[in-house]
Amino acid sequence: MVEVPLGERTVSVELPDSAVTVAEPAGGDPVDVPAAAERAVADPHGPRLSERVAPGDDVAVVVTDVTRATPDDVLLDALLAELERGGVDRETVRVVLGLGLHRPMTDAEIREALGEHADIAENHDPERTVVVGEIEGCPIEIYEPVAAADTVVSTGMVEPHQYAGFSGGAKTAVIGAGGESGIGYTHGPEMLSRPGVRLGRIDDNPFRDFVDRAGDLVGVDFCLNVTHGPAGMLGASAGDSRAVVADLAGIAQDALAVEVEEGYDAVLAGVGAPKDANLYQTTRGATYVVLGAHNPLREGGRVITPARLTEGAGEGTGEQRFHEWLSTADSAEALYEEMRQGYEPGSQRAFVVAQVLRDHELWVTNSQAPGVVEDCLMHAADSVEAAVDPGSDVLVVPDALNTLLV
Repeated sequence: MVEVPLGERTVSVELPDSAVTVAEPAGGDPVDVPAAAERAVADPHGPRLSERVAPGDDVAVVVTDVTRATPDDVLLDALLAELERGGVDRETVRVVLGLGLHRPMTDAEIREALGEHADIAENHDPERTVVVGEIEGCPIEIYEPVAAADTVVSTGMVEPHQYAGFSGGAKTAVIGAGGESGIGYTHGPEMLSRPGVRLGRIDDNPFRDFVDRAGDLVGVDFCLNVTHGPAGMLGASAGDSRAVVADLAGIAQDALAVEVEEGYDAVLAGVGAPKDANLYQTTRGATYVVLGAHNPLREGGRVITPARLTEGAGEGTGEQRFHEWLSTADSAEALYEEMRQGYEPGSQRAFVVAQVLRDHELWVTNSQAPGVVEDCLMHAADSVEAAVDPGSDVLVVPDALNTLLV
């Protein structure tokens, strides 16, 4: 019997007729997050934040949204204390929830995420952006209050990312508080087809390079990021964005890499909360497994993910576009070929899911929205056991979003 995530809990899976291998990364050693954040802010890459601001400055702090498990309340404690050290009053600090094209967070979600700092927070509005420059012919847009700030700070979670290699750094501000032009360009078929755009890679990664250069244009002055693994939060780093990502990606790589064989009939890819609230985020489990450094599946093998899907396909602009593409497609091959010609920002997850579906079945089990799953070229089942053929060779990846298969 194995345990895999389902929402905030786990579900027990018994596969007595199958050969089961579990991919468990080393996990690393957890840290005390408040203490690690304070140390990182006091000893950053580059000058301290208090040395980069002046009394009376307007400061925008871009934080992550509900799709990331970042301890933003704790990180804001450290950042606001450091800003006060530099003479910046809390009243001149604006906290922006970096939504990208995800749905706005509710007041209750904001209070839960930010605690006592919720009163100075607001949702990013992609309709209120200004252009601050251009890269490769793409206008770089940023949320107007962020563009108007004297100093821009961001939090973030440096974790494996399908395109950026690892998330975090300038990405929280550039994508999270950006406009459709930058999101569309970085997540379009031309960018996602470039060599080097892949999970777990930051060096010579065109996506990561674009985001970093856009961060320079936006003026991301200081980052405070964390990274995590199965054991919990593994470290914090602060200062210049590129150095912060490199620092924490190294920690994550050591903690999350697992060597696996290939030829499995099925991979059971755990996702859990908060990602399994909708189908858009849940499919990350499958794409991380299949489109990572090492696909462990045989030809025609399947990926199975238990997920709650309390929000169905998802409620944001990107999630709705994802659902529209998949639910109206005749086949994965036809969808992939059509999307290669271009698509709207936010639809990129449908494109990478189509890539996976050309070679593999995707099953979502235990969900509240099986009809949505079936409408989107995937298979639904009441349980994991019902999605596994007897006699299968199964690889279980309990935390698929935080395991690098190599």
